[in-house]
Formats: sequence, structure tokens, C-alpha cells
Amino acid sequence: MSRPANNTAAWEWTGLIAAMVIVLSLPVYYFTSVKNKSEVAVPIPVSSFVGSTSCKGCHNREYDRWEGSHHDLAMDVASETSVRGDFNDAEFTLHGVTSRFYRKEGKFFVHTNGPGGEMGDFEITHTFGWYPLQQYLIPFPGGRLQTLPVAWDARDNKWFRVPPEGPVDPDDWLYWTNAAQNWNGMCAECHSTNLQKNYDPVSDSYNTTWSDIDVGCEACHGPGSRHVNWAEMPEMARPQANNFELEQKTSHISSKEQVELCASCHSRRSIMGDYTHTETDFLDNFLPSLLTEDLYFADGQIRGEVYVYGSFTQSKMYHRDVRCSDCHDAHSVKRIKEGNALCLQCHQAAQYDTTEHHFHKQEGEPGEPIKSAEGEVLFAVGTGAQCVQCHMPGRTYMGVDYRPDHSFRVPDPALSAAIGSPDACLRCHVDRQSQWSQETVSKWYGPGQTVHYGNTIARARQGDPAAGAALIQLAGDPLYPVIVRATALSLLVNYPGEQSAQVLETALMDEDALLRRTAVASIELADQGKLAKLLASLLYDPVKTVRIQAASRLAGDLNKYLDAAQQEVFRPVLQEYEAAMEYSADFSFGRYNLGNLYAELDRPEDAISQYEAAIRIDNHYFPAKSNLALLYNRNGQNEQAEQLLREVVAEQPELYEMAYSLGLLLVEVQKYSEAVSFLEQASAGLPEQARIHYNLGLLYQHLQDTSKAEHELRSALMLEPRNLDFQFGLADHYLKRGMFEEARALAEVMVSMHPDNPIGGQILNYIKMNTSRP
Repeated sequence: MSRPANNTAAWEWTGLIAAMVIVLSLPVYYFTSVKNKSEVAVPIPVSSFVGSTSCKGCHNREYDRWEGSHHDLAMDVASETSVRGDFNDAEFTLHGVTSRFYRKEGKFFVHTNGPGGEMGDFEITHTFGWYPLQQYLIPFPGGRLQTLPVAWDARDNKWFRVPPEGPVDPDDWLYWTNAAQNWNGMCAECHSTNLQKNYDPVSDSYNTTWSDIDVGCEACHGPGSRHVNWAEMPEMARPQANNFELEQKTSHISSKEQVELCASCHSRRSIMGDYTHTETDFLDNFLPSLLTEDLYFADGQIRGEVYVYGSFTQSKMYHRDVRCSDCHDAHSVKRIKEGNALCLQCHQAAQYDTTEHHFHKQEGEPGEPIKSAEGEVLFAVGTGAQCVQCHMPGRTYMGVDYRPDHSFRVPDPALSAAIGSPDACLRCHVDRQSQWSQETVSKWYGPGQTVHYGNTIARARQGDPAAGAALIQLAGDPLYPVIVRATALSLLVNYPGEQSAQVLETALMDEDALLRRTAVASIELADQGKLAKLLASLLYDPVKTVRIQAASRLAGDLNKYLDAAQQEVFRPVLQEYEAAMEYSADFSFGRYNLGNLYAELDRPEDAISQYEAAIRIDNHYFPAKSNLALLYNRNGQNEQAEQLLREVVAEQPELYEMAYSLGLLLVEVQKYSEAVSFLEQASAGLPEQARIHYNLGLLYQHLQDTSKAEHELRSALMLEPRNLDFQFGLADHYLKRGMFEEARALAEVMVSMHPDNPIGGQILNYIKMNTSRP
């Protein structure tokens, strides 16, 4: 969280660094990745996509397993065979709106509320998904396909409303005809093969294409034309070929490589451009999310919709080289064994598949199932003996889609109680409390306290001043998962200091790209020349997301420290960054990042244009509103700035920095009485921010509320007793009230603490001239 500015002229709150700001770094690992430049590169013909049917002739067994899989059924043209929902004049009513699903001339339609909330008839052209739900896509102008919010529950064969279930205003980003439910940008890349988004930010339109409408062979193996040409040669005539002329290697690869191959879709990540399968590092085109509070609980359990990768990379299984295909067939996507048999491929049955280990009844043994308060059976007898129930507790997304947590953790009720994360025992035992699960686990397995990174992350999220040292230790410990260490690095921005700077500087040289990327995003140094030098070395980073983030950070004031050679490297890398953000210009964060870039490059009109575009996409996107308000203020457009900040404070009252910014702006335009309430709101919400107390005290003093002014000025000085501004502010307050003895005491402290500054002595001279005391 950024801090309030130190003066009324600079009230910018740079806010959230949007989901897609990119980063990474150089050193020893770089030189091991650079090819010998003396080697003569032989041009390789570009491979193109040929479609899954081209693979069937030779790979019939794999094709048969894939056909009918969830990958095969990921998307399709709406037809009698692909549509699962009831379109026989079926109706679904919610919030006073009745949607009717019907057929007409062999096509599928819905009568429902559309743009602006107006009722209308819309043709459904495509299906999306198969089980446990199927969604439906409707074409709109500009090449858009929009996802209907009413979907088919394939488990219970009924229509239902995909969350959020509450009413959504037609102007809201979440409304189904707006950007949040847009197929082209939100969903398409992981449901079709060789997807080219082709978004044009100038016309705000799409020309999205694919080679296979579903997730076909080439979605994993890459474009196959060279492979097909090679395979069609007589066997004896085939030349020796690397990887059978396939672009993407999928066999004889490390577990990390396979997991990252799947992670191109099965992860919560940002994307830098269309996926080409030629990237040498996962972070060349993707930026995985860290363990942020909106996506993960502090101990790393899943909270938001994160698609497996981030949880799996925390697991011991991942770090012991278990890979996706050890449990899932790569072509059918089904589990290769069912029940505990899947786990017993590695874990000994005699030790783990026993009552002595799990303390639950087996299926078929006498007992009572767990029921809801209404008497519905929630968990049958024997459920608790299944490994996944305790070690993979999941959450339900999209209303009906239960997804297990792939971090494969040992349940720890005491940790869950301490940091507020889900207790695996209470997921089933809904009639029990945390104390019961803690006592039961202690009884079964013995007392003990687990040391877990969740404690450190939880404390840091809460702003615990003592958490900094633990974060530093966590970030630097190679025994912890990379995603956990990177998360610790990101949290160090709230714990500035020499030790934090040192661990971030060290991370810039780490072999792992995610750690380098996070360090580039997070590092701040008082020595700006040194910071620029460190970041400049990362312009040469072999991983795209690292070097382009380094370029974005060097685009502003730090640019003056680059020499001519560094400038030559900087310019094309910055263009890479700009292109990556333009690829996501259909999202608010893409426009926001472009706005930030242009503001740094002193192109205010371009920055304003991008911020305004971000707000048009999502009118609740407050980071763009806050920065746009700053630019409006600099341009003298204070009415527009005030309106934006009022909107943010009204929509996000817990964003106390915004209340502070609004209060300062109102002071600037001399709306003093209105400014008080917003500065009071900021002071109450951020009681440790001395500058807020100081400015509120000055405002009270201007409004002649002397008791409140003194209280706030004293509060600021108590928080930062060596701050000369705060010492002078309170001394000046006392002088104005004729309280010379109190002012004298402060002036003497100022002289003692700041002997090179004359202000303390000047106050003492003033007091001497206006009192009889020698």
C-alpha cells in the first residue's frame, strides 16, 4: 500500500499496480542461456497449424482418448449435438427478469435483458464448456462474443444464474454485455487452439480467429505442419529431426517443464501476447499471480478462481518432481486411477490407507452420514477415508463447479484458526467448531505447532510492524516454494529499510524468473543512480516479462541515469512493454498501465486518454480514476478531479488514501469545511500516518478549532518526534495562541536535533522579543 504524500501539492496515490505490470532480471544465469554467437543459425521453416484431424491417422489411440474429453468439448458451434440446455420454451426467472430459451428455424435463441437492461431476443451461436455447467455465447457488434449469465447446470439439468447472483447494473463492468463477460478477452485463449485475439484499440473491435474451435492436439504440441510433412515421407526417407519436427516438446521433459506447459491455461496469470509455443520460459509470455489476498488465503489455500498452478507449485509433490500426467491422462484429461488408488501409486497403502492414519470409517462400515440442519446428506459414510477430502479440500466456483485445492497440504486446524484460513475438518463437519477440530487432531497425531509461512504472510497483510524480519527470512530461504518467496518479496514494499533492500537486490540475480520479476517490481533505493544501474542490467534479461518491467520502471526520472549504450537497449525493450500492454488494451489494467507509462514519458494527453479508456471499460476501476484525477488537477481541471475522487471514496470508503487525496484537493480549492470530513476519515483509517494528522491539524487551525488542531499536531509529532515539519507546525500553533513556554520547549528541541537549520533559533529569538523572560 502506498503512503500519503508529504505535501499538499503531491497528493497522487499511485494505488494498485494492476494485474499485469510485468518484470524480471539478469546476472550469472543469463550467460548460461545465451547461445554461442559464433554458431551459424540455419533457418527453420515456420510451422503452421493444421488441425487435430490431421493427427488422427497416425495417433488414433491418443485421438480416441481425446475425442469427447473436456478439452474436445471446451467450445463448439451451437447445434443439436453440442447444446445441452433446455431450449423448448424453458423459462428462468431471477430478480424480476424472465429469460425464455427457445428454438427458431433450427437455431437457438434466448429472450432476456440485454444492453441497457432492455429486453430482447438474442441468437446463441456457440456453446462453452460441457460439465458441470455449459455456458452460451451471443454475438455483438465489433466482433464480440458475450457470455450469457444464465447457464445450464449439467449435474441437475436445470438453468441457473452464474455468480454474482445479485442484480447487476447494466453500466457495471460485470454486466453480461460488458467487458467482464466478453469471450474474446476473458475466456477464448484457453478454450480454442491457435487463438489470435486481434483486438484493435483504435476501433475497439475484435477480429478473433482460431484453427481449432476446441482445445485440440496443437494447443499442447504446437503447430504441426512440419511434423505432418515429415511423417508423410516414407519411413526410410525421413531425415533426422529434432522432436519429430514438432514446435513444442511434450515428452522426455522435466516435471517443471510439463507443469508450465499445462499452466499456460491452468493458472491465474496475465498474458503478454498471443501464445506461439516458441517461448523458452513460461514468463516469456505469461505472468503468474502471486499469493495475493484476493486470490489466496494467507497459508496459500485457494480463495479466488486460480486454476491449479499457483496451489500446485506450493506442494511437496511439485518439489519432488510429481507432474500433471502422474495423475491425469494427457489426452482424455481423466484421472488415471480413481479414489485412493490414485494416491497409492506413490504412498504406501499399509501406512496411509488405514483407519490408524485417517481415523475415518471406510465405505460400507456402519455409521451415520453427515447431514445438514435440514436433514440432507452432505457426506456419506466412508467419505472421510478418501485422501482428497483432507488433503485437497476445494471450493465451488461459477455456482456449481467444485475444484479441489492442489497444494496437497496437511490439515492444520490451529493454523487455520490463527490466520482465518479454511479448516479442512470443518468443510465436512459443519456442525462442529474450530476448537473441536484442533483437539481432535491433537488427540490423533499428538500435540505440536507447525511452523508455516502462512503466519508470516498473514502478519504482513495485517501490517504487523514486526513481520518485516520474517518476510526477509522467508524471501531468502530457498527451501520454500518460489511463489511463496516471491510473495514475501512483494510484501516487503511495506517494510522499507536496508535489509529489505538487500534481499530485493539479491533477488534481482536469482536464477528463477518469478523472483527476479517480483524484485524488479518491488525494489526501491534512496540512491536513485544505483537503482537505475541495477534495473538497467535487467534490460538484457533473456526473459521477456523481466526486461520489459525493468524498462517500464526506467521510463521516468530514472532514465536520466542511463548512458548512451543503455539507452539503445532501453528503447526497443520499452516498445516491447508498450506492445504487451496494448495487447491487453481491452482490459482496464492494460489501459491503466499505458496511462502510467505515458505519464512517466511526459505525455499527459496520451495518459489522460488511456485513463479515460480504462474507466470506460470499468467505471469502478479506481486506480485509473485516482491517477486521472491527479492529471486533471495538474491541468487545472479541479472540478473533474474532485468528481472522480468523490466517486472513488463513495464506492470504496475503506480506501483511506483516496479520502486523504480528496481532502487535500478540497483544501487546495478552498472548500475547507468539506475537506475536514475526508481528512478525518483518512486519519481514522490510517492512524499511523503522521502526515495525515499534521495536515488535519493545520486545517483545524485554519478553521480556528484550536483544541482539535493541537491534538492532531501533537499526534503527528508523537508518531515522528524528529520530524522538523511537525516540530515547527506545533510550535507555530503555540505561538499563534500565545503559548510561548510550550513553543520555547519545542524550539529548543529543534535547535538540539537540527543544529544546521536556523528555524529553531529564529523561534527562540521571536519569543525573546515578545516576552519579558531573558
